[in-house]
Amino acid sequence: MRNFWQKFLPLILVLSLSGCGYNAFQSLDEEAKASWAEVLNQYQRRADLVPNLVATVKGYAAHEQEVLTDVANARSKVGSMQVTPELLNDPEAFARFQAAQGQLTGALSRLMAVAENYPNLKADQGFRDLQAQLEGTENRVTVARNRYITTIKEYNVAVRSFPNNLTAMMFGYKTKPSFTVENEKAISVTPKVDFGDK
Repeated sequence: MRNFWQKFLPLILVLSLSGCGYNAFQSLDEEAKASWAEVLNQYQRRADLVPNLVATVKGYAAHEQEVLTDVANARSKVGSMQVTPELLNDPEAFARFQAAQGQLTGALSRLMAVAENYPNLKADQGFRDLQAQLEGTENRVTVARNRYITTIKEYNVAVRSFPNNLTAMMFGYKTKPSFTVENEKAISVTPKVDFGDK
């Protein structure tokens, strides 16, 4: 009888683990890591564009120092963050990462708004190329974030659903944070439209 258990216990364990969601968690966890890596890749691409963009704007609008400094500081903050796969399991660190990226997004938006005031800058081919690259990168960031959100939703549903949640508890799988709307308070306020006295 002891021989029977020695031979078949590993097989029974393997079969029971595959039926309880363990393999699904492995797959979902890998998908989460891959989609996170793509998000980071696109954010890095954006951060790499910033120095050239700032230098080009500075050439035409050097007295817009506050905006240029804001962009440089926001990029520096993003670059100084320790981004590891463990960040996916730490909601507070994830929120700090998202806030830092949001600050860079806001700073870049202000920089682009400033650029509108300088016709020579807008006409500069180098600036237009950088602007097009930034716009394309922002689109890629949005796509990568959406894929990540979908992947994390599937992962979190698996972690919280019975009977998979028993496997999740046994092996330490916890829900992972996802991206949220960066400025929920601002978008919840009804915009005011004022056509003036005409």
